[in-house]
Amino acid sequence: MNSSICSADAVRRALSIRDLTDPSKGPHAMQLVVGACCHALSSAWGCEARVRRATPIVSIADNYDALRYPRDGAARDARYTRYVCDTALLRTQTSAMIPPLLRELAGAPVADVLLACPGVVYRRDRIDRLHTGEPHQLDLWRVRRGQRLASVDLRAMIACVVSASLPDREWRTVPAVHPYTLEGEQIDVRSGSEWIEVGECGLAHPEVLAASGLDPDTCSGLAMGLGLDRILMLRKGVGDIRLLRSVEPRVASQMRDLAPYRPVSTMPAVRRDLSIVVPEVVTEEELGDRVRAALGDRACSIECIEVLEETACAALPPAARARLGIRPEQKNVLLRIVVRDLGRTLTHAEANEIRDAVYAAVHEGPVQEWAGG
Repeated sequence: MNSSICSADAVRRALSIRDLTDPSKGPHAMQLVVGACCHALSSAWGCEARVRRATPIVSIADNYDALRYPRDGAARDARYTRYVCDTALLRTQTSAMIPPLLRELAGAPVADVLLACPGVVYRRDRIDRLHTGEPHQLDLWRVRRGQRLASVDLRAMIACVVSASLPDREWRTVPAVHPYTLEGEQIDVRSGSEWIEVGECGLAHPEVLAASGLDPDTCSGLAMGLGLDRILMLRKGVGDIRLLRSVEPRVASQMRDLAPYRPVSTMPAVRRDLSIVVPEVVTEEELGDRVRAALGDRACSIECIEVLEETACAALPPAARARLGIRPEQKNVLLRIVVRDLGRTLTHAEANEIRDAVYAAVHEGPVQEWAGG
């Protein structure tokens, strides 16, 4: 089997993760954010809102080709994408739901419509308080016949969505390039002294519309994708993304509304540093994905994994190369693991077990050092 294709167990594990945007899985504050955005836009535009959900397994054609991603682009690399076979993958973006909807519009035209596609997406990503391998997104596309949509309409859309999801927040845009838009922008909101990215948008690319059967001479669109986890964390003042999925009653009960989060007692953190040997091409995102796959449910006890230092084999002193047994095409990486369970205090023995599980998942050198002896 192609080594870049996920195992059946990995796919089942990914599909078992709860979609917090789906009311059929139980109530969650994230659904309120989705509802607020959809209501604000459909009311402002006086048009129908079509909310669509679909299976997370999508075709490569809809996830990449129909959205104009280059065939040799980095986004398609197996280091960032979870392929399930040679023609399908676990969607990397909720934008993958848009091409089928555009094809529907081509077959049954409407004058003006809001397409809203919320759901979980699947990435290979680092582990820290702001990142997860299964974040939630919301795609919002306006498709209109007749008078062309322009940058002024896009600006109004941004203002409407930020006002609905993050009231009273200052926002800005930064130019960004997306294969499926023209005049692309990144949307940032202010959080204290920082600007935090919460989404991307642009004018729907005419070639995307044309490829779906819509006439770009008579039809135009606005395209926006939002990071729902980050928006909800900012809205409620949540500092750790794991809290959004917590089943701890004192936390879970607060994830049903948009009121500010009231911190519960914080469990102590346990830190472990480890020195590993990996191929030079391995990224921090790949390491995070390996850890999630190896630890399964225990991965939720890891607050973050931080790369402290990377040193290529050639840059190491001879004594260090000999001690590590490192090969020329490898590098030495110093990792710091912060272990903190959200519901209870972990013993040092439990922390060491997690440390060793992480070590086994990422270390590729012949010399091994185990916390457990």
